[in-house]
Amino acid sequence: MSLQVEKLEHNMAKLTVEVPAEELEKAIEKVYQKSKKSISVPGFRKGKAPRKMIERMYGTGVFLEDAVNDLLPDAYAKAAEESELEITSRPAVDITQVEPGQPLIFTAEVALKPDVILGEYKGIEVEKADVEVTDAEIEEELHKEQDKNSRMVTVEDRPAELQDTVTLDFEGFIDGEAFQGGKGENQTLTLGSGMFIPGFEEQLVGVRAGESTEIHVTFPEDYGNADLEGKEATFRCEIHKVEKKELPELDDDFAMDVSEFDTLEEYRADIRKNLLEEKEAAARRRKGDEAIKKVVENAQMDIPQAMIDTQQEQQKEDFAGRLRSQGMGLEQYLAIARITMGELDKQLEERAIESIQSRLVLEKIVEVEGIKPTQEQLDAELKKTADMYQMEMEKIKEMIGDFEMEQVTKDLAVQQALDLIIDGSKEV
Repeated sequence: MSLQVEKLEHNMAKLTVEVPAEELEKAIEKVYQKSKKSISVPGFRKGKAPRKMIERMYGTGVFLEDAVNDLLPDAYAKAAEESELEITSRPAVDITQVEPGQPLIFTAEVALKPDVILGEYKGIEVEKADVEVTDAEIEEELHKEQDKNSRMVTVEDRPAELQDTVTLDFEGFIDGEAFQGGKGENQTLTLGSGMFIPGFEEQLVGVRAGESTEIHVTFPEDYGNADLEGKEATFRCEIHKVEKKELPELDDDFAMDVSEFDTLEEYRADIRKNLLEEKEAAARRRKGDEAIKKVVENAQMDIPQAMIDTQQEQQKEDFAGRLRSQGMGLEQYLAIARITMGELDKQLEERAIESIQSRLVLEKIVEVEGIKPTQEQLDAELKKTADMYQMEMEKIKEMIGDFEMEQVTKDLAVQQALDLIIDGSKEV
């Protein structure tokens, strides 16, 4: 295989790759051997026709496309490695010569990692963050835990009130006709939760278990179902049960039940400590985001569009994968979010640019500052991974190859560069 490299404008390069005719011939023969069993030629049993007879009947290029598709990935990978370029995009491949008995020639245009000219990155001014924990915030956390440990108690001596949970049957009618999706049996509904259409839940206040009632509501204009939007409806409801939430007392017994502490005051102190740590971590992240944005503004770089496109496509694939894991398709998400594919692509492109800019300036700072994680720091990072997956450190080290270890090292160095920026910033 021969390779020519041509540097283009805006941090692009063109690789011209020539694959010897012998390799193309081997690939064609491989495709023939794989495909011949499914090809019929008059006068021959299926799978027994010679290659030349098949090519004479179907054309000399009958196996060529599949052969090229087999060759290209490895040929490009070898060329990319041989070029020693820092390639940051998927290749745009153009086949310039392909015919049996001749070398396969193709070009691949790729984006290269752009150089960065750093501006000021030390002493960056950032907004002072408030990390104070208030008594009200501690009480809010206590009430959340109190709510988690509550129990539902059946109400028999009064009608339903807001915040009660009712179990009911209902059926909806528009102009006296039942409509699709308007019926439910033994449904639970917390009054005041806003789970049903506006006005529904409030009209159940004052109804007792065992009673029936009619509710009159109007579907919102933006309900999401054109057949129902803006329509007046009547729901016939039968209440089977009314329940209220019973909260445990906030005392020392409660603290012992939900925590490792013996008293409520000790538990409060621990909540304060945890909230303070969370606020400090969040403040540091905000400081980092603000500082890196200013560092990017102070820097100069020429990012090739192909690099942005590749990052954007990867983000889109990752996003679609996360949606699939939640049982949702991309088209369904767009409908719920009420945005077009073009608007999503625009959002992802903006994120891709921000991500690339941040990474590039941080990698440049790693280079300028000579940042290199120590073995102890790398081991600590691997320990976090081991703890996350509940695995032994040695097992993690066995699983991580040279390439993965190189990535861990780079990522840790980039994090240390970010720490350098944050720690050197000035709060104003």
